[in-house]
Amino acid sequence: MNIGSLFSRHARYRPNHLAVVFEDQRLTWLEFNQSINRLANALSGMGIQKGDKVATLLPNCLELLEVYWAVAKIGAVVVPMSTLLLEKAMQSLLQDSDSVLLITNSSFADQINAIKSEITAIAEDRYLLSDSSDITGFQDYHALKAAASDREPEGIVIHPDDPFNIMYSSGTTGLPKGIIHTHRIRAAYATTFAASYRMTPETVNLHAGAIVFNGAFVDLMPTVFVGATYILLSQFEPNSYIETIEREKVTHIMVVPAQIIAMLNSPNFSHDALKSLEMILSLGAPLHREHKEELNKKLPGRFYELYGLTEGFVTVLDKNDYAAKPDSVGVPPPFFEMKIADQNGKEVPAGEVGEICGRGPILMPEYYKRPDLTAEAIKDGWLHSGDMGYVDEDGFLYLVDRKKDMIISGGVNVYPRDIEEIVAQHPAVQEVAVFGVPHEKWGETPLAAVILQQTGSVTAEVLRNWINERVGAKFQRVHDVVILKDFPRSVAGKTLKRVMRESYWEGQEKKL
Repeated sequence: MNIGSLFSRHARYRPNHLAVVFEDQRLTWLEFNQSINRLANALSGMGIQKGDKVATLLPNCLELLEVYWAVAKIGAVVVPMSTLLLEKAMQSLLQDSDSVLLITNSSFADQINAIKSEITAIAEDRYLLSDSSDITGFQDYHALKAAASDREPEGIVIHPDDPFNIMYSSGTTGLPKGIIHTHRIRAAYATTFAASYRMTPETVNLHAGAIVFNGAFVDLMPTVFVGATYILLSQFEPNSYIETIEREKVTHIMVVPAQIIAMLNSPNFSHDALKSLEMILSLGAPLHREHKEELNKKLPGRFYELYGLTEGFVTVLDKNDYAAKPDSVGVPPPFFEMKIADQNGKEVPAGEVGEICGRGPILMPEYYKRPDLTAEAIKDGWLHSGDMGYVDEDGFLYLVDRKKDMIISGGVNVYPRDIEEIVAQHPAVQEVAVFGVPHEKWGETPLAAVILQQTGSVTAEVLRNWINERVGAKFQRVHDVVILKDFPRSVAGKTLKRVMRESYWEGQEKKL
C-alpha cells in the first residue's frame, strides 16, 4: 500500500487528464508522475533510503507537492515545516525529526545557514534549493531532478503501516509534537473523504491554504485517489479565488471560516460566479450560524462542515443534513466511532456535555519519540480530543467549545462560542473571537474582539451594550469589546485566540 502508486496508476490509465495546476504550470497525470519519478530517483541517487526523514521548508508550490509523492514512492518520510517558523523552532524540528535532508528555497537560505552548524544529521550536500538561485552550500533541486530517470523507482517494498509523514502540531512554543501518519492512514483519508464529498474523476478541487497544514490532506488525498484535478494557489485572496472558481469551473473547495467570511464580503461574490461549486467544506474552527445561513441562502445545497484532529478523528456534516442539523458538525464516517466522556472516561448520555473521544482508521500510531504524550492522548484505544461537546438523540455531534478556550468565571463554565453566536448577529460585525481575560472578582471574564464590516460603523461601547442585552445569562456578559483590523492567524488560517489572550494578559489592554 504505497500511496505514491496512485500517481503511477493514473499515469497509466488516464495519462492525458489534467492532474495539477499551479500558476502557469498545468500538468497531466503522465507529466506529473514522470516529474515525481525523476525526483524520487534523484533522492535515491543521493542516498536517501526507506525510513529516512526528508524535511521541507517551502511555501505552496508545485515542488512541495512533488516532494510529498516522490518521498512516498521510495519509502522515506516527509516532514513539512511551516514557513512562519523562526530559526530556533526550525532547528528544534529538524533535530527532533532526525531529518537527513532539507528542501527549501532561497528566501530561507540565510536562516538555514545560521543554524546549519547545529544540525548534525544533515550532511553538507543535502540542502536543496527549489528555485534557481546559486547560493553556496545548497544544491540545485531542478538540476538534480533533470539528471535523473523518469522511470518508476524499483526494489522498494512499502508496508501499509510504514510511516509516510511526521506533521508537527507545534514548534513555536513548548515541546514539539510530531504526529505520524502511515501509508494506511493516508489511504483512509483518500477513501473516506472521497466518499464523504462525493468526489469523482471529473471533480475540480481548488486549494488555497498552506499545504504544510495537515488539513490540506483532507481534500488532497481524495482528489489524488479519484484522479481528479487539483488546483493549488500560492495564497488565499478572495477576489482572485472567486475568479479562479469561475474560470476553472471548480466543483469542490475547502475553506476556514475567515475565508468564507472574506468571500461573502468580496465584491465579485455571486451565485453565477460560483454556480459550478458542488461542495463548500468549512473546517478548522466553528463557522457561526449567521454566516452559514447567509452562505446557504446565496449558494444552497453545497455546505459541508468537518470537525477533526490531526491525531486522527473526524466528523462530517453532509450537505443534505444541514437543513435539519444546522448547528451540528455531523457524524463519524463509516468505520469511525465516537463517544462523549466524563472526566473519568465514562460515556455520558445524549444531551450531556463531555469530552469528545474517537477512534477509527486514521488514528495516529504515536507522537514521534514521545510515548508519554501518546499515552496522554490515546487511552484504551480512544483519542481524547480535549474538546467539549454533546450528541443529540440522532447521534449528531455539537461542539460546545475547545476545552482550552473555556472561561471559568466565578466558578461557572462559560463557553465563548455561545457568546460569539450572539455577536455575529450584529450587522456591523464581520468576525468575532471571544476569550477570557483576568478579573479581580471573578477570576476570568469574557472579552469580545471583533472585526467590523466597515470601520467606524459602531463603537466598542455601543456594541458591548448590545451584546450584553442579548446574551442568555449574566455570566455571559462581556467585560469589554476591542475592535481590531484583523486577527492573528496561524498558517492554516485559524484565529489564534491564544495570541490575543496572552497580549491582554501581558497588560496590553485594548492594544491587542
